[in-house]
Amino acid sequence: MTQSDDIAISEDRRDALRYALGIGSGVALAAAMATPASAQTADNTLDRIRANKVLRIAVLPGELPYFNKDLATGTWSGFSIEMANDLAKLLDVKLEYVESTYGNSILDLQANKIDLGFALNPTPQRALVVDFTSLVFPHPFGAMLKKGLEAKTWADINKPEVKIAVDVGSANEAVARRFAPNATIKSLKSRDEVMLEMSSGRVDCVVNALVLGLTAIAKNPNLGTYKILASPSVTIASGTAVRREQDKRWRDFLSVWIDYNRGIGQMREWFVKGLGLAGVKAEDVPVELNI
Repeated sequence: MTQSDDIAISEDRRDALRYALGIGSGVALAAAMATPASAQTADNTLDRIRANKVLRIAVLPGELPYFNKDLATGTWSGFSIEMANDLAKLLDVKLEYVESTYGNSILDLQANKIDLGFALNPTPQRALVVDFTSLVFPHPFGAMLKKGLEAKTWADINKPEVKIAVDVGSANEAVARRFAPNATIKSLKSRDEVMLEMSSGRVDCVVNALVLGLTAIAKNPNLGTYKILASPSVTIASGTAVRREQDKRWRDFLSVWIDYNRGIGQMREWFVKGLGLAGVKAEDVPVELNI
């Protein structure tokens, strides 16, 4: 075989390869054109929601002010449901409820059982496996104060003579020990035990997040009053989580939607309405609440 024969064979192989690639490209293009739009966008949450006309959300029974289920009718209400209803109306889709818990909401997102998880704290551990939208609101910490006790800052309760009750191992205990380390802190096994200490007068105050404090006092006004404490302002972010995917349109859309509704005061209105389901009066919601 001569060198010219080798060159001819190589050119034939290149021609055959170009022909095969051309045929392959044509087949792929034809297949893509024949595939329904909903299937092409199956890996994108926003497109899939709009194609299927369904938004799947996690719902958490008994977690007021975020979620509340009427056992007689099966109807859901609460702050997060108000948000979900507005999203469904905006996207022209129906809501599908998947009962879950705070912890399982993350797992449900990863397993593609839901499209959106509400009322979740963006922690570094969670951010490793799911994406979070922009902040819905900073959930402030403060204290339930017995009648007659006045406090505006953490320094006001950071005194040995002030007795504080917290539930052991909670964020409430961590906050109390960091910002009121000089107080007499009593750690108890459960929130119920904490409230019993407060109602019996064995402690002066209870350090907890705003929702816990307001709803507890709504159930038992004799517990005292709730105050958001300042200097410093202590908050834990409350947000919404979505499944992690390369296309960020669903996350970005939700972030814009959240920022817009916070800006026009709609988020606060929905939040106060949710608190009302737990018996909290609108006038009892602190003006310092930044939502």
